[in-house]
Amino acid sequence: MQHFREWGVLIVFVIAVALATFATWVVSHLYFISEEIQRAEARLSLYRSTVLAEVERFEHLTLVLSVDPFVLEALVSAPTDALNRRLAAFTEAAGLDAIFLMQSDGETIAASNAGQPGSFLGENYSFRPYFQQALAGGHGTFYGIGATTGLPGYFIADPVRGPAGNVIGVVALKISLAPFEQSWRDAGEQVFLANRQDVVLLASDAGWRYSSLDPLSEEERARIADTRQFTGQALDMLDWSVDAENTRARIDGEERLHLVSDALPHGWRLHYLAPDDRAVTRASLASGSVVVLAVLALLIAQYQRGQRLGAALRRSEEEEKALRRANTALAREIEERRHAERCLEETREELDRASRLAALGQLSASVTHELGQPIAAMRNHLTAAEMTGRNGDLTGVIGGLVDRMEGITRQLKFFARSDGDAFEDIDLRDCVAAVLDLMAPNIEAGDVQVTYEPPDQPPVIRGARLRIEQVLTNLIRNALDAMEDVEAQELSICLGQDDTAIWAEIADTGHGLGDATLTELREPFVTTRASGQGMGLGLAISSGILEDHGGRLEARNGAGGGAVFRVILPRPEIRELAAQ
Repeated sequence: MQHFREWGVLIVFVIAVALATFATWVVSHLYFISEEIQRAEARLSLYRSTVLAEVERFEHLTLVLSVDPFVLEALVSAPTDALNRRLAAFTEAAGLDAIFLMQSDGETIAASNAGQPGSFLGENYSFRPYFQQALAGGHGTFYGIGATTGLPGYFIADPVRGPAGNVIGVVALKISLAPFEQSWRDAGEQVFLANRQDVVLLASDAGWRYSSLDPLSEEERARIADTRQFTGQALDMLDWSVDAENTRARIDGEERLHLVSDALPHGWRLHYLAPDDRAVTRASLASGSVVVLAVLALLIAQYQRGQRLGAALRRSEEEEKALRRANTALAREIEERRHAERCLEETREELDRASRLAALGQLSASVTHELGQPIAAMRNHLTAAEMTGRNGDLTGVIGGLVDRMEGITRQLKFFARSDGDAFEDIDLRDCVAAVLDLMAPNIEAGDVQVTYEPPDQPPVIRGARLRIEQVLTNLIRNALDAMEDVEAQELSICLGQDDTAIWAEIADTGHGLGDATLTELREPFVTTRASGQGMGLGLAISSGILEDHGGRLEARNGAGGGAVFRVILPRPEIRELAAQ
């Protein structure tokens, strides 16, 4: 019974592998075919663009030549030698086959190939459609085999009008499109261009040229004969067929992917044929890899099964029980160690936080840090007074700074308890102006570009003026410090308000916040500056001041670099409603 069950599993496995292989081949073949079609579409688009560019490149040259004085004089009565040389120069410079001038009866009186074998001089081309279209006053175009040279080309013609506006002649040019065939052959492509009657004009395979894709009617053959478009060509049917979707074609007994572009003038259509051999090969490799993987999986499964059976025979029940007990004990010990480490880490963080807050309560370091700004400002004003010799208003400035230092010492007490400074209505624009005036020496010394446009509508808040100015001073001073080693030092200050809050945003072009969060930066004694350049109290003090005012501080890295700090304070009416 066990033997039959194993054979049943093997048969199911083989069937599943066969189905997976077939499905893989189908899906991968469709995918690789779509890749080949995308590649073929890109190549077809390229070839269509090159044909279109070549056909349209000289579309207006005959119109320019139709008003050339030499052309007009030649049609009246002047000798044509000078015009022949002129047309020859134009032909050589433009890379054309020929340029020629015909009278109204179709006889050629001037040509760029005058004096050469197969010259157009003296030939009459009144039977050509391009001549007839131009003689009727329109723009003539035509593709056909040359009646004189026997070489195919694309003809463009325009009428030449006399002083009275009547048509007195036709100027035409001939372009050879044969280089396209050579470029297609060199690229190993199968491409052909057919006209409106589905006659192949150009082809990478010379045997396809002048073949018909569909049977030509007697009327079409008569018209072709009248215009001598394909002189000497039988216009036999091409050995080819296409499917109903026009996506695959069989040509000369070989099946190909078939793409067509009809975005060309004169009803021309460009056909591109691509083999699908590479898609079939890649799909076969993909399905073959499924078989290989299935065989490997079977071998590995059999090997592992044998290993498990051998191990089961060698293991004893006692060893298994001992191993389980050891594993259980080890897992328990690991979990206990992890729990102890988490508790130790939490205790260490709490002790560290308590230590820093206890040290902050002593205020000595805080006073040193916070008094640094007004002292530096006093030093800057004294230096400026010595340099300029103006001492008239120095006493008032220094007196104001002393008052500010006294206010700072009061503000530092907020770590122990809330201060009793009286709250009043404050225009935030006045606070910014006062801080910028205070920090002016630092800004000028650092050559910092300040961008600040006060809003027209006053952003009024309710709070202690000195404490709000202290917050702005801390943030601006931090921004200046962050930009010390930056070439482009730009400080941007913006004020705004909405229905519930008033905010001030300060942005710099310094080194930014990095990976630090605002929670980390506003901890006392945490700073991103080098040792000796700050004690890390500015953001902690600022956050405390804003919390006393019912506001908060936000920070983020700027989109173009630097840091952006936003001070958010409630509107006075919102604060009053919250207090009720």
